[in-house]
Amino acid sequence: MLITLLFSVLVSSVVATEKDTALPRLTDTKAAEAFIDSAEVVVIGFLEGEESRGYQELVAAAKRVDSIPVAICTEKEVWADYSLSSDTITLFRKADNHQENLVVAEAKKLEADGLVNFMTINEVRYITEYNQVTAVGLFNSEVKAHLLLFANRGTKEYTELTKQLGALAPEFTGKFLFVLVNGAVKSNARSLAYFGLKSKDLPRVGIYDGDSDMKWLLPEGEISTERVQDFCQSFLKGELKEVKQAGAEAKTEL
Repeated sequence: MLITLLFSVLVSSVVATEKDTALPRLTDTKAAEAFIDSAEVVVIGFLEGEESRGYQELVAAAKRVDSIPVAICTEKEVWADYSLSSDTITLFRKADNHQENLVVAEAKKLEADGLVNFMTINEVRYITEYNQVTAVGLFNSEVKAHLLLFANRGTKEYTELTKQLGALAPEFTGKFLFVLVNGAVKSNARSLAYFGLKSKDLPRVGIYDGDSDMKWLLPEGEISTERVQDFCQSFLKGELKEVKQAGAEAKTEL
């Protein structure tokens, strides 16, 4: 009786471990679409099976990047819907409607560390905090206009404005990337100086246009949703080109 009980516990433990390491399976296009729509950023491993190159590495990476949901799709009919024909690990994000493909066969080296970098570098959200890692994904995006919130982490304004602008961002999907620059971080002093700002001047809102390398600040005053909306619309209508740029230093990166 005791041996049977111990065996039963052992089997249950193995099953639980297998479930913990397994990734959700997407069996058709409807399931894939629902998964992609379930979060701002998701990753799908379009792989033939658990024995495929990259599968175990993706499982390991998924455990380390818990902010991004990860699933597996082995159905090649579904692959075709995303213009894929071979094993590919793909990141989907809503902020710029982007699909970033990592073709397994083209990867010289495929390790969990590399997949973690792939996921975090491309983790661009409706509002993304600027740092050395996210800068890569931000500047590689096809959306070159950035709406920047400069604020000092730990302040009441930081929390309130991050939530406020994060809610506004979906309205400008494909037109702007909303970027949070923490003025309390010393490494961001260069970004502030680029706009003629110092930490004591915050919070402020600005726009950077990567295509023209031009930048503007929202005039001082209340940072309301309506003012930020109008600021964004003024840029989209080309009206800001007639407005004096922020700062005096011309740089091509933050």
